[in-house]
Amino acid sequence: MLISKMAAEGGGKEMNEIKTQFTTREGVYKLLTHSEYSRPNRVPFNSQGSNPVKVSFVNVNDQSGNGDRICFNVGRELYFYIYKGVRKAADLSKPIDKRIYKGTQPTCHDFNHLTATAESVSLLVGFSAGQVQLIDPIKKETSKLFNEERLIDKSRVTCVKWVPGSESLFLVAHSSGNMYLYNVEHTCGTTAPHYQLLKQGENYAVHTCKSKSTRNPLLKWTVGEGALNEFAFSPDGKFLACVSQDGFLRVFNFDSVELHGTMKSYFGGLLCVCWSPDGKYIVAGGEDDLVTVWSFLDCRVIARGHGHKSWVSVVAFDHYTTSVEESDPMEFSGSDEDFQDQTHFDRDRANSTQSRLSKRNSTDSRPVSVTYRFGSVGQDTQLCLWDLTEDILFPHLPLSRTRTHTNVMNATNPSAGGGGSGGGSGGGSGSIVISNNPGTNGNNSGGSTPGNSLPMPLPRSNSLPHSAATAATANSKSSAMDGAIASGVSKFATLSLHDRKERHHDKDHKRNHSMGHISSKSSDKLNLLAKTKTDPAKTLGTLLCPRMEDVPLLEPLICKKIAHERLTVLIFLEDCIVTACQEGFICTWARPGKVGLLSSQNQANSPSGTVV
Repeated sequence: MLISKMAAEGGGKEMNEIKTQFTTREGVYKLLTHSEYSRPNRVPFNSQGSNPVKVSFVNVNDQSGNGDRICFNVGRELYFYIYKGVRKAADLSKPIDKRIYKGTQPTCHDFNHLTATAESVSLLVGFSAGQVQLIDPIKKETSKLFNEERLIDKSRVTCVKWVPGSESLFLVAHSSGNMYLYNVEHTCGTTAPHYQLLKQGENYAVHTCKSKSTRNPLLKWTVGEGALNEFAFSPDGKFLACVSQDGFLRVFNFDSVELHGTMKSYFGGLLCVCWSPDGKYIVAGGEDDLVTVWSFLDCRVIARGHGHKSWVSVVAFDHYTTSVEESDPMEFSGSDEDFQDQTHFDRDRANSTQSRLSKRNSTDSRPVSVTYRFGSVGQDTQLCLWDLTEDILFPHLPLSRTRTHTNVMNATNPSAGGGGSGGGSGGGSGSIVISNNPGTNGNNSGGSTPGNSLPMPLPRSNSLPHSAATAATANSKSSAMDGAIASGVSKFATLSLHDRKERHHDKDHKRNHSMGHISSKSSDKLNLLAKTKTDPAKTLGTLLCPRMEDVPLLEPLICKKIAHERLTVLIFLEDCIVTACQEGFICTWARPGKVGLLSSQNQANSPSGTVV
């Protein structure tokens, strides 16, 4: 649908062009072609059947001021370089370390940031045959191999991470659906481990290793059905979020091995997961082509994001653009261009345009303004950036807590509220009103008075080319649409509930139709524990997996094709964003104002660097 709409607007030709820069409210992000890392020969890797390219960073705090190091795997090879980022061009002729493996391929890796020095780093590498290697690419010593005889697990390692705050403990996930806790000081033994049940819960079990002397693994977690695709520790290290092929996000208290909460994908397996910097929200992505935002405190889905056209392979929060700050009401009137100028200087604080406008006239009920920025990359070769803003996070704040969710949905249904909203009285009736009059949309924020119809936590699109057309249809019934549509609607487009239901009706039908057949194929190893929970037909429409029309649908700030092959890496650093694709090219995108020494060279070498 998006493609046809863009083609109709004359944007079809550019769809397949790979972008070398893109613009957000902070400014222009530029691809630094000289900062591209890859295999030394720079030849695209033939990626058929190989494991995803992954990237790990560490800072070794050396005195030169260039302490960043990068590790990446391409096929059977593993590389370790000095990472020069936005400062200098990459020198691929001098890897600090390079390893080529036979009979198995590296699948994932993680540095221990606690122990890293200029003389020594501890790097864990997981492999397709199930082993985990601990290496020091600076000293070039291979210190230890875990699960060497594959007695613990024979399946592919999907994720390996050091336990936060520990110099010796690490966690390994496998495609078998098992996770193991290891200590680098202990051996793995010469026989297969015997286990004793420690704790069992809904679709998970944790076992300890039963042996006379302490040996690895210390713990074995069996989680869900099918592969355990990724896990992530909360920022404080106390909780563990796991996503599995059965479509479930499961969040555990790591120390007490208790299940804190669960969420089910809209369709298919979940492939990736990340935490917000403050640990309050988790974002997961997967085979439903969506990004799903889950509240850790409320244990529920608070939003979904739709921008990708294929599986979402990585989600990550941008710690440097996410902001929590005291609000300062900001007066604004004038054209859209003036508004852009006014927000341009504010890039460091990175407050979203929507939330800043919405709190202009709101009461002081919420003194802190919050905007979370996160990104996603997918098998559709696209990078999407998303803003999670106050209108999504706090949709009901000024309202009494006794209202139920169904009341909110009914009250905000377009048929329930009056169409006229010139004075702001009907501003919450399912369509956002944009006007140059500063007093018009004051009560689209969470700060509206309870006397008005409820504010709707609807999606806001910031830069999708099709949003003007979408907004025009969504708001066609509103009586207050004036010249603001032409100038401002692409920044604040929204869909009414009715439109979203129509748009997703066919998709819902197809997905629901095929869900039963997916669950029937799943393995029976844990079906006995909770058969009702894993039947997708029964979870849809519950808190585990709300229907599409029951939660706000985010649209991306930007959605750009940036590679020829599927994307497998997205990392936010202070000066840049790092992405990588399955061809083995690791790209550095300079943040606005951070281009540095490479800007002049760069412009000469990026003929297609147009901003669309």
